[in-house]
Amino acid sequence: MTTTFLTPQQRAARTSAAVGAAVAAGRELGLTVTDPRVLHDVFSVVVHLAPSPVVARVPTVLPFPDDLAPLARRQQDELDVTRWLADQGVPVIAPSALVPREPVRRDGFSMTFWPFVAEDHGKAPDYVANAESVAGLHGAMRGYPGRLEFMSAVEPRFITESLTRLGRDPGLIGAAELDRARREWQVLEPLVRSRSAFEARFPGIDLQPIHGDCPPVNVFSGVDGDLHADFELVTLGPVEWDLAALGPEHTSAYDRGARRNGTRPLDEEVLRFANALGMLRAVTALALAPQLPELTDLLRPAVDHWQTTPFAGGLGD
Repeated sequence: MTTTFLTPQQRAARTSAAVGAAVAAGRELGLTVTDPRVLHDVFSVVVHLAPSPVVARVPTVLPFPDDLAPLARRQQDELDVTRWLADQGVPVIAPSALVPREPVRRDGFSMTFWPFVAEDHGKAPDYVANAESVAGLHGAMRGYPGRLEFMSAVEPRFITESLTRLGRDPGLIGAAELDRARREWQVLEPLVRSRSAFEARFPGIDLQPIHGDCPPVNVFSGVDGDLHADFELVTLGPVEWDLAALGPEHTSAYDRGARRNGTRPLDEEVLRFANALGMLRAVTALALAPQLPELTDLLRPAVDHWQTTPFAGGLGD
């Protein structure tokens, strides 16, 4: 099977369609939109609906583009969690107050709306300091009263189906790499699919609401201060998942923050599990490369590093 990658023209058309859907949806919600401007275009098209102080985020690179229901459920979780955090005084980008707090489907897309926040372009990100601040975020999230799915951020259905897709397309991953990925998933999948299996394997490890998508990287540098952002994969899980694959400098920083906040430090065995799971998720993300061709180059260093790490984080021993 030969991989068919999205052409630049097709990608431009996808971006244009996402912007058009966001503009139309924004106007239907009563926003004045005359000068839409794309701020980001990678996994989502993020468009400022100027002159309204509102940003639409439209996911475009999706594991299951024809099934928007799971995406909409996750988007609602994100809207609910960030609104609750903002109400507690946590520095987050909360949903826009100018439109209803719910995802909007339009023209084959499902989108959410956020306030436009001016970015401090002169500030370089400090991921170590961000990692330390995540302990405080976790402390705040412990009190979230809503229901969240266990480890949904891992997207186990996507991993399973990606391994099948990659098996049909030898151009994206080598046979030996695919074999290892499949065997690792046999070890890790039961601990992701079942909360009781996780708790039996890691007794005493508390589960709580977590960001779900590498929060030290997803800190927005606003002109008025840093804000936690992009809770698209918010989930119930161990805090270690939010520090997966970042390295000892970042995990040590997190532990400093945890000690200061009176919360538990990272558990080494659970962190090995999270690291292995995070690496496997990066490998299987190659299945998205037809939708986002630059992923083949972006993920290659991660795939190379993964092959130097212990099989399944040592859990398969």
